[in-house]
Amino acid sequence: MLALSIVAPNGTRIATGRKTLEIRSWCPPRWPLRDLLIIENHVFLTDEGQADPHGVAVAVIDVDDVHAWQPSEQAAACAPEWRAGMWAWHVTNVRPVAAARIFVARRKLYEIEVEAMFLVSTPETWRHGPTGFRHFRQKFSCIPCDAP
Repeated sequence: MLALSIVAPNGTRIATGRKTLEIRSWCPPRWPLRDLLIIENHVFLTDEGQADPHGVAVAVIDVDDVHAWQPSEQAAACAPEWRAGMWAWHVTNVRPVAAARIFVARRKLYEIEVEAMFLVSTPETWRHGPTGFRHFRQKFSCIPCDAP
């Protein structure tokens, strides 16, 4: 399965529907992207080959469109400021994962092996998801879901 790491708390913001644009300095090689697993981590991965072994899967999404990021889209990206030259990835079909699970976070898009049952999520299971993610993060001294 194709995965993308996103620094906390933005993975959770995507999983809860609060963030609808993911901003990147690069474009994916093709789009739309379907069934992209979002791994939330706490380390900005800037160097080739860099990884964070403490990523947490938070959602499966689709990326329907990629376009030059516009100043009017800052709120949809949950971004503190707008920067020229960045790319906006339009996030759709958000499916929060059924349970928090640790995965290695890597740079750019990467392949990851995932059991199908792990991804099963229903409105009933997600109703408790943010609380579960918050508990998981607090247990490991990470940023809580409701952090700005």
